[in-house]
Amino acid sequence: MAVVYPVILCGGVGTRLWPLSRKSYPKQFVPLIGDKTLFQACAERMTGAGDGFEFAAPAILTNSDFRFIVAEQLQEAGIDPGPVMIEPQGRNTAPAVLAAALHLAAQDPDAVLLVAPSDHVVPNAEAFRAAVAEAVRTAQDRGDLVTFGITPDHPETGYGYLQLSVRPDGSGSAVPLTRFVEKPDLETAQAMLADGSYLWNSGIFLFTARDIVSAFEKFAPELIAPVREAVEQAETDLGFLRLEPEAWGRADDISIDYAVMERADNLSVVPYSDGWSDLGSWTAVHELSGPDGDGVAMSGPVTAIDCRNVLLRSESPDQELVGMGVENLIVVAMSDAVLVADMSRAQDVKKAVTALKAKSAKQAEALPVDYRPWGHFETLILGERFQVKRIVVKPGASLSLQSHHHRSEHWIVVEGTAKVTVGDEVSLMTENQSVYIPLGSVHRLENPGKIEMVLIEVQTGSYLGEDDITRYEDIYARGQKD
Repeated sequence: MAVVYPVILCGGVGTRLWPLSRKSYPKQFVPLIGDKTLFQACAERMTGAGDGFEFAAPAILTNSDFRFIVAEQLQEAGIDPGPVMIEPQGRNTAPAVLAAALHLAAQDPDAVLLVAPSDHVVPNAEAFRAAVAEAVRTAQDRGDLVTFGITPDHPETGYGYLQLSVRPDGSGSAVPLTRFVEKPDLETAQAMLADGSYLWNSGIFLFTARDIVSAFEKFAPELIAPVREAVEQAETDLGFLRLEPEAWGRADDISIDYAVMERADNLSVVPYSDGWSDLGSWTAVHELSGPDGDGVAMSGPVTAIDCRNVLLRSESPDQELVGMGVENLIVVAMSDAVLVADMSRAQDVKKAVTALKAKSAKQAEALPVDYRPWGHFETLILGERFQVKRIVVKPGASLSLQSHHHRSEHWIVVEGTAKVTVGDEVSLMTENQSVYIPLGSVHRLENPGKIEMVLIEVQTGSYLGEDDITRYEDIYARGQKD
């Protein structure tokens, strides 16, 4: 039985699903459809076994900011990962795939890799495994690099396409690939749909480690040396594998499509027609959210009155969203930002992010809730010289031993139990108890209990930025700027 090593790419930052997806917490880590996040659903889809193969523990490629989110969400899903490789900086998919291939090839040159983005929706896990089984047979028997093509059901201009050598016969058998096609205009997309030999490019690939490394050596040899050095000099850090940053920075920023796939002549496509979406726009979310007979899809505390073809989402439990007499709208309400867009402009949402960046609006990239390995916090009030936060610390978690140069803090416990260190004094605090942290004092906050601990923090001082932290000890091995 073949062993398939999933390689999950989850370092990307989506902008087309703003304001829910932002740089600080992108869409793959958000439960957009159902209760599980897209990343968790992806990892669960690639567990267990299929016809003639079984999945190994997944290898993860992500960045430093997301490493604890990845670990926590896999733990919640009950999945033990393989290597979690930390990219020092984003270099696109080609270096990431090559790094995973080199790492796994060192253990088994004939290892079969299934490379997948973490932010796709594939509802039929059984059908997906059947497609993987066909891809495994093709990769092992022919030595082909295999990609998965999605049978189109409308003339989509937001996807790239794959032109097959013949029309798929409906059996799911692999077909040789003729060429890649860039995102078309509407007229071209309509012609390709009518032709029947074009499929959407899913960005999911399967190949052996030996074959993909050979392809890189032939078509993108300039990537081999820096990526190999980054992998061989990687350092283990709390169970993560940090790629060596200097070598990694020398690797070209290029996608695997451009670096290898569009140049190789041993490519096959496995057609797939059992449901797929890359959730690349709010219209895709609308379609998968189960709209009613009037085309109304709702999420959260929402009321719709005489609406047609709308997506209404309220992401705050305390914010009631009411739509009345509106049509063809996307409305996504969060505590710090609201998107109102015509359905036809869904692909242009990223322009809003660009405009917000230009005016230095923090909402462009940062969520109101800041997630950390120990829990999360949100700012309730922010003034020129004061800030009020709500801080939630997970059971058994601990903030770093730290001090601040520009602010003092006052902590009031409102739920659970806190273990507080201020200088040489250590004390336990319960609900309604408080403590003052003078400017410059070395301090730490811990949750020794079995339930979440919640406190209100009042900061006062001349500078309230998150970079005013000097760390002395940290169980999560974060640096001063991490």
